[in-house]
Amino acid sequence: MKKTLSLLMAFAVTAAVLSGCAKGGAENPQATSVSEKESTSETAEETSKAQEPADRYTLKIGSLKGPTSMGLVKLMDQSEKGNAEGSYDFTMVTAADELLGKIVSKDLDVALVPANMASIIYNKTNHEVTVLDINTLGVLYGVSADDSIKTAADLKGKTVYLTGKGTTPDYALQHVLKASGLTAGDVTLEYKSEAAEVVSILKEKPDAVGLLPQPFVTAAMAQNDSLKMVLDLTKEWDATAGESGGSLVTGVTICRNDVIKEHGDAIATFMAEHKESAEFANANVAETAALVAAAGIIEKAPVAEKAIPYCSITYVDGDQMKSLLSGYLKVLFDMEPSSVGGTLPADDFYYMP
Repeated sequence: MKKTLSLLMAFAVTAAVLSGCAKGGAENPQATSVSEKESTSETAEETSKAQEPADRYTLKIGSLKGPTSMGLVKLMDQSEKGNAEGSYDFTMVTAADELLGKIVSKDLDVALVPANMASIIYNKTNHEVTVLDINTLGVLYGVSADDSIKTAADLKGKTVYLTGKGTTPDYALQHVLKASGLTAGDVTLEYKSEAAEVVSILKEKPDAVGLLPQPFVTAAMAQNDSLKMVLDLTKEWDATAGESGGSLVTGVTICRNDVIKEHGDAIATFMAEHKESAEFANANVAETAALVAAAGIIEKAPVAEKAIPYCSITYVDGDQMKSLLSGYLKVLFDMEPSSVGGTLPADDFYYMP
């Protein structure tokens, strides 16, 4: 009896051990599976983070409704569709003063502004902005039905209608006239409050000469078949500029220094995409014209398509940007120091990545 009881107890112990092993064998793979899943999840998360851009800061970018925005429309479209590499919030305004205020108040990180205004903001903010690139070169043209005008020297004895006394178009024209050997009495300058007034005068007086920026030039010619571009002010400037005269720069892109310092990767991404967008505008005029019309910069795409090749859309940075822009600002400063904010910018005005 004792022998039988001992055998039963031995079987019971063996069964319990086997049962425990079997149970443990079932749990251990499960425990390993959970551990592997957690490890895989952590690895995937780390990989995902590694693939994300280093800086996803959303840049607040402001531009003017005109040629300076035309080189941005492709990037604007990509951003709206979620296809841009960087993160952007675009604002487009009609007056340059609005951009000045928004940069000073830090409502904007980046702004595409007239070249001389960039210098004014630099001085006004105690050097707190830097120029990233030149986005637009000369957009000023002499428009007339008078075929006798071939160069600035041919304006002698003529009346030129233009907007904004004491503005950059005024200074640019006066510089070109002086460089062409003409004095203040050789050409009569008639100032109007807006480009539309100049266009109206050209309709009334076929032999009149108007100095207009694009796209007003194309709009004026569309209204009057006898009008043509008789002068390219940029070519006239370049022909008389000399080695240090720079070029006729219309628009530049500025950025607040604190943004460059804190979000350098975002700025580098923007500059690369800005360059691509500007190049696209020049290489794909019809498609860009459609985007320009959709953005409300020019009402009709056919007019935009005619204007874009004459809008001098560009992207220039680094040493070339500094050379062209500093020469231009020096000419303005020599004519009227207040046109650039009273003093010429120092080297820290020019972004050298």
